[in-house]
Amino acid sequence: MLNPMTDALTADLAALLPPGTMREVTPTYLEEPRGRWRGQAGCVVAPADTEQVAAVVRFAAAQRVGIVPWSGGTGLVGGQLMSEGPDAGPVPILLTLERMNRVRAIYPEENVILAEAGVILAEVQRVADEAGRLFPLSLASEGSCRIGGNLSTNAGGVNVLRYGNARELCLGVEAVLPDGSILNGARRLRKDNTGYDLRHLLIGAEGTLGVITAASLRLSPRPARMGAALIVVRDPAAALSLLALAQDVAGGAVSAFELISGMGLRFLAESGLAPRAPFAEIPDWMVLIDLGLTAAQDPADLLETIFAEAAERELVSDGVIASSLAQRDAFWAIRETIPAANKKVGAILSNDISLPLSAIPGFVTAMAQKIAALGDFRINAFGHLGDGNLHYNVFPPKGRDRAEYAAQAERLRMLINDEVAALDGSFSAEHGIGRLKVADLERYGDPAKLAAMRAIKAALDPLGIMNPGAVLRG
Repeated sequence: MLNPMTDALTADLAALLPPGTMREVTPTYLEEPRGRWRGQAGCVVAPADTEQVAAVVRFAAAQRVGIVPWSGGTGLVGGQLMSEGPDAGPVPILLTLERMNRVRAIYPEENVILAEAGVILAEVQRVADEAGRLFPLSLASEGSCRIGGNLSTNAGGVNVLRYGNARELCLGVEAVLPDGSILNGARRLRKDNTGYDLRHLLIGAEGTLGVITAASLRLSPRPARMGAALIVVRDPAAALSLLALAQDVAGGAVSAFELISGMGLRFLAESGLAPRAPFAEIPDWMVLIDLGLTAAQDPADLLETIFAEAAERELVSDGVIASSLAQRDAFWAIRETIPAANKKVGAILSNDISLPLSAIPGFVTAMAQKIAALGDFRINAFGHLGDGNLHYNVFPPKGRDRAEYAAQAERLRMLINDEVAALDGSFSAEHGIGRLKVADLERYGDPAKLAAMRAIKAALDPLGIMNPGAVLRG
């Protein structure tokens, strides 16, 4: 059993740490972006270095007090807060890495950057860019999310198709383990076959096996030329065929391939947000293709070739190729503003799912029919078609409030998740489990995997102090 973090224990912890380490427990640390829960914390502690993180963890272990790691606070599944209520555990320590925000070193010739966990993702991108390199992880929240959280949730984003998730972009991690020992694993090696790879154990563990404090991250050459196009497709099946065609023509130069539905475009208009697609009428489906090329390649020529061949196959009906970087940015603004429009419209439920690519068209068709059989709903299905990740969100009819449909939300969620499971997909593609999806993991998770996860948790964190209640039920 864990103990609550009391005022007396807070005073004891403050006495162990340098002045300025303790923070006021403000709403910033207790809220999450969608407003589902309010968190709780006995204190907020902001260590300035790895040794101080270790001191906090050792204190928590000695007192049997839970620790909730807090990164940028942008997570969407409640992994960064322990919610209030009768089912909540004892009040924990909230540990923020916001002061550990240094880029320790960059090695352009090695394509490596060494960053502390509290560095904001956009800052890593900026430092890499100044060195003539690219850190390709790109998310809507990149101006506020932090590297520690990105790794702890194995963040995805728009460039997974070409560069992979956060896991593929990490060479090594430095972390504090649940007993307070320091894992000095932030090495710059591509090859290191010296036993278990603890880096991969900590990445995606959402702070339940330790606190990531720094990481060596993989950089890439910066594309010399970039191009983008918005292309109207017949349906998701045509979009999938267009993806294969684009990869045949452009090879590994396809950085992103985003599916956008007409409902998403209508939501942009309904919510009063500015971006609009450059078509006379809103299409039912379109894709955003993004290319990153060498200096010798012409993005417009490649995109014109892709469109012409797709038109011959009757996959596409219209399209616009960006004539400048500013227009490319405008195309991306359409895609990146859709989540904000969704929020303003108000979803009954949001789903972050992944499927085998070939299963996506059938899923979209079948789910629309099954949901329509339950009532009058609007569906906005969009996302990273190139890597099989859809954000499949259900909304009330125009003019109705989502609160009217609260009683149906769970039925809709189960309907969608059951179909995803039947197609050998995942109910959590890139947002993680947190506290929101613990029951889903128990329902849909492979029993052998769950048993192994519980055994690993018990071995590394026998006291259960690390982010209690997240990923695995306490």
